[in-house]
Amino acid sequence: MRDPRPRRRFVAQDSHRSRTAPARGRTAPPAARHGEREAAALTGTAKLYRPAGDDITFSFDAHLAAKDNKDPQAATGTFRFSHYKDGEGGYAVAKVDCLTTGGPVAVVTGVVIETDVDGFRNKRVGVSVHDDGRRDRLGYSWITKGDYQELPPCMSAAPFEKVKAGTGDFRVLPWKLEYPTE
Repeated sequence: MRDPRPRRRFVAQDSHRSRTAPARGRTAPPAARHGEREAAALTGTAKLYRPAGDDITFSFDAHLAAKDNKDPQAATGTFRFSHYKDGEGGYAVAKVDCLTTGGPVAVVTGVVIETDVDGFRNKRVGVSVHDDGRRDRLGYSWITKGDYQELPPCMSAAPFEKVKAGTGDFRVLPWKLEYPTE
């Protein structure tokens, strides 16, 4: 299927920016504007490595506010993914419904709100990211063949794909879950 709209170009964010800084042209989350660290975040854009020349891009702008530290399903934002080869393919945009992070790993889920691929329409999808500096990795819930049951929030496959060198970077802000002391 050929997308009749002009292809949008993704611009990788500057790797020297603060891990809590918003993408250019976006407003910082309220906590970041007031100097308070947000509870967790997954941001950035990069392409996956594919030796056959597929153009597969993922872009994240997912945040968990400090006030929602104990509720990862209160996360906000969107993520986008696309896959094109030889002028054919598709894209999807998902509204975040859960974000968890631990160290350099994040799992985000969301319900697809915009797509040109019928199989994704109104479905929950999950993506995992391992933020390993210049060797980031990514995984996604739709790796299995055939139909699958509805994906629960906060779930995805392990980060098995490699990011193509020089195409961008993902940034994970680790979640600092506060445990009860009594």
